[in-house]
Parts: sequence; C-alpha cells; structure tokens
Amino acid sequence: MANHHLSESLPERTFQYQHTLPSLPVPTLQGSLSKYLDADEEYKATVDIVRRFQDGVGKELHQKLLQRARTKRNWLEEWWLDAAYLEVRIPSQLNVNFGGPAPYLEHCWPPAEGVYLQRASISTWHALQYWNMIRTESLAPQKAGTTPLDMDQFRMLFCTCKVPGVKKDTIHNYFKTESEGPCPSHLVVMCRGRMFTFDALYNGEILTPPELLRQLRYVRERCEAEPDGDGMGALTSEERTCWAKAREHLINIDPHNQVILETIQSSLFVISLDETKPYSSPQNYTKMTAEALIGDPAIRWGDKSYNSIVYSDGSFGSTCDHAPYDAMVLVSLCWYIDQQLQATGGQWKGSEALRPTPLPEELIFTVDEKVLSDIKCAKEHFLKSSQDLELLCYAFTAFGKAAIKQRKLHPDTFVQLAMQLSYYKLHRKPGSCYETAMTRKFYHGRTETMRPCTQESVWWCKAMMDPTQDTHTRREAMRLAFKKHNQLMVEAQEGRGFDRHFLGLYLIAKEEGRPTPELFMDPLYAKSGGGGNFVLSSSLVGYTTVLGAVSPMVHHGYGFFYRIRDESIMISMTAWKSCHETDAASLFNQFSSSMHEMLQLATTSQL
Repeated sequence: MANHHLSESLPERTFQYQHTLPSLPVPTLQGSLSKYLDADEEYKATVDIVRRFQDGVGKELHQKLLQRARTKRNWLEEWWLDAAYLEVRIPSQLNVNFGGPAPYLEHCWPPAEGVYLQRASISTWHALQYWNMIRTESLAPQKAGTTPLDMDQFRMLFCTCKVPGVKKDTIHNYFKTESEGPCPSHLVVMCRGRMFTFDALYNGEILTPPELLRQLRYVRERCEAEPDGDGMGALTSEERTCWAKAREHLINIDPHNQVILETIQSSLFVISLDETKPYSSPQNYTKMTAEALIGDPAIRWGDKSYNSIVYSDGSFGSTCDHAPYDAMVLVSLCWYIDQQLQATGGQWKGSEALRPTPLPEELIFTVDEKVLSDIKCAKEHFLKSSQDLELLCYAFTAFGKAAIKQRKLHPDTFVQLAMQLSYYKLHRKPGSCYETAMTRKFYHGRTETMRPCTQESVWWCKAMMDPTQDTHTRREAMRLAFKKHNQLMVEAQEGRGFDRHFLGLYLIAKEEGRPTPELFMDPLYAKSGGGGNFVLSSSLVGYTTVLGAVSPMVHHGYGFFYRIRDESIMISMTAWKSCHETDAASLFNQFSSSMHEMLQLATTSQL
C-alpha cells in the first residue's frame, strides 16, 4: 500500500502516458455514411451514390483501412500531415500559418515606448523556462477530466522547422528530452532583413533576462548602424515549389548556406524584432493580429514552428507553421507566459550580473543576382496577396461564459450557433461549417472535423428568420440544435466523425491507383465542405486570454476563431477582400445581434 501512495505523490512526467494511450479508432463505414447524409440538407440525390459506395468500392476500401489500422497506432497521422500540410503548394505563411496577438497589454505591459527589448528579454526567458520544462519532462501532462491527452505535439514547439520540397515538404525536428540526449539551445534573431544567432545557455544554464537583453541590444545596435540585410526570410512566404527551388539554388552557390539554413531550422525559435507599432487595446486587437499574420516577411521565418514577434511599442505577437502542431500547443505556452508575467508584474527580480557570454554572430548568406531577384519577387507576391486579407479582431463585451452557463447552455455551442445564424442572416443561406474537434485522447491524435451546420441548426436559423414563428417554436428549435451540436462534438472527440475517415478511404483509392470513387466526385461532397471546402472555418481557441487567427479555407469563406471569457468573447474573423460576397465587418455586426437574440431566447425559456 505504501508504494501506491509513493507513486501518487511523484509528479507526473510530460510524456509518461504516451505508451498507454489508445490507438486512433476507425469509425464504422455505415456510421460515417449516415452521418454524411445527415450533415447535408440536399442529400436526396446523394443517397444512391452513398448506397453504391457502401455496397461496392467503399466496402473494399474500408477493409483496407482496417488492415492499416491494425499495424499502426494512428492510421491517419502520416496521411493527415501529407494531405493537409506537406503536399499543399500554396504559400504557407498567409494561407496555412496561424498567428496572433499576445494578451500582455491587458495587465502589466500596456503599449509603451523604449521598453520593447527589455520586455522581450523577460518574455524570452519565460519561453526558455517552458522549453526546459518539456526537456526535463516536468510540464504536467494535459488531461480531459482524468483522461490523459497525447502530448507528442509539444515536442514540435521548439527546434522544429518545415523544409520545402519540390513536390512535398518535410518537417525537421531537432528537439530531444534530457533523457534522449543533447538538444539545440541557440536562438535566431531577425531584424531589418538580417539574422543573428546566440546560445541561450551559458555553462548549461539559461541566460538571465539582463544577459538576453545585452544580446538583443547588440543586434539592434548593429542593425541601426549598418545597412539593411537581404531579407532572406521572405523566401519562406513564397509558393512551396518556388521556395524549394530557390533553396536548392542557394545551397548550390555555397555549401556554407546549407550550414546557415540548418542553424535556423534547428534553433529553439525565432525572435523577430518588428519595428511597427500596431497599437491595440483589450477591446480591439485587429492591428496586432494583422501584423502577426501579414507583417514584413523579411523578418519572419515562416516555416519555423514558432516566431516570437516583438513590436517596438512593447507589444507581442507570433506566427507559427501549422504543420507540426495545432494551436493549443502555442496557446499553452502563451498562457504560461501570461500567468508568469502577471505573477511577477512583468518584472525581473533576479540577479543583474552579466556573465561573459559570447556576442551574437551574424548569419550571412552568400547570394547572387538570382537569389536577390527571388527575394524581391517573394516580397512583391506576399505584399500583393496579403493586402487581400480582411481581418478584424474585436471583443464582444455584452456577456460571456458566465451568463451562458447560468442558462445551462454550453458556451462553445452558443457561439457556434450564433456564428451560423449570422452567416444565414448575411447570406440568406446556410454555410458549410468546420469546427475543430480535438482527438488527443488517442495516440498522436490531432483533430477531427465537427460539422456544426446540421439540419437542426438550419431549421433553427429558418425559424429565427421567419416572422410567423413564435418564441416557443424558435426556442424548441434552438434546444434541438444545441443538443445535436453537443452530441456531434462528443462523437468527433471520440474519433467518430466522418471527414478523416473519408480522407482515409479517398487516399487508399489514390495509393492503389484506382479511379476517384464517385462519392468524392459528387458536387454535393465539395459543397458540403468535403475535401476542405468549408465556407466557415472555425475554432474555439479556449477559455484563456490567448487568441489567434487564420485565413479562410476557401475564397468565398471566412476564418472565425474565438476565445471565451467569463464576461466577454474575443473574436478574430478573416475574409478575402477580392471576394465581393463576403465581408468580415458585416458578419461581426450580425454576430453581435445574434448573440443578443439567443440570450434573450434562452432567458425567456426559464420563465
């Protein structure tokens, strides 16, 4: 018995549950197909196609998928990485990366002049502590209630980079835990188109904020006194195959260029010294969020799993490659830093002594005319395409989680239904929706698609728009929409959605050189969001202070990310300006009025 107590009192190690997590399940074919039919309003024409698929080719493909699942703890993992990220050729930085504002301005660090490097040294120090916690496996494993969640993605936060390939990119991960061996410990700082590196350890100990400050000051002074650099980072914002070819050329000119690329790829993370002042407030983070996603590409390494952006008004942001991990990893880091800063008032109270650390070393590429012309083109392309992004990031301050829970409703479902009603009001039709469901209960689980645009939610939207419907009818329709949404979310988190299952069946057909099954050629498949064609791409970033943004999945779509607090809800919305049907600002206005209408409806239901 004594032993039992001993094991309970030992702190849990970050990766201790990895070997006991259940394998990712394969849903039943019938279950997935009936969910697919249920998800679509206009499925009458599709029924025959589905039936043929179920009795014919679908059955064979499903058996092959089950076979694959018997030999792999996660049958989806490699496929998802390839299909969702690595084979995608469009520029990542604008279309795939997620970026966002840090929330520190809400407490100890409001925008201020002349403090950005000092603040950067403190926030960097906290990030390095987090790296050390993962490295020593002392970061507590995350759980859903008492169920451990997969922590593998946390290995991808530091020392990780995507490397472009002509047909397919690869992820290079250099991170090691202490028990696995040595791990790179250098940082890269980007400023005015130049790059510098220094070790974040001295004699095995993390540099203190005063020591980090000296390194950052050295970089800034060099950059202010000397001409701007070539801005090699801009190449990472280019179309993937173009960037792969430009990179090959760079390595051919001089083998030392390969050494520099390797230094950037293996670095802990990139610190971008960004000399803009994207003034933001707790109610309006638009400028900071936009700058994080579409700021100067010459001072970001878009393929790096974490670029920490320091603005010269003392505020912070980040941009991250989405391939190696999902946003919750970065949210966990930022939330940790946020809590540490709040606890210390954003001050460093330790030693001011400076040890004789070596100064940062500049990373200087050998370039030729072609490289310089590639960089110039990349900058022009990025400027043109990023100017097309409409982005807003506002707080809805009328109410938040507290008022919604008081009415015994699920806050996330509440926001999702408000989003759908807003879209319905603005566009007079339902829009196919994607909400991220987390499947981390399973080994190496990442996400499943939860499709919130259910028949129940469409009926409810119609009832809300129909002046002849009374409150009772609308309320009952809303109750059913909530119930269906909650049920689908639970199923998706249990690995019982159908989008990833369909992807698996599609890819088996492709790998075997079979023709694409007609199920996936059916126009309704794409219209309902299949193959990543969702009009509303949305995600709850969590119940913390951290928020991010992504671009829409399709040209006529929206990106809709949100975080839910007790008294407010922060929303970031994106749309493409070149699409005349969509308008993020109008959608936000509709969203605000939908939220009020729903609360009103939920309030009367208690009388």
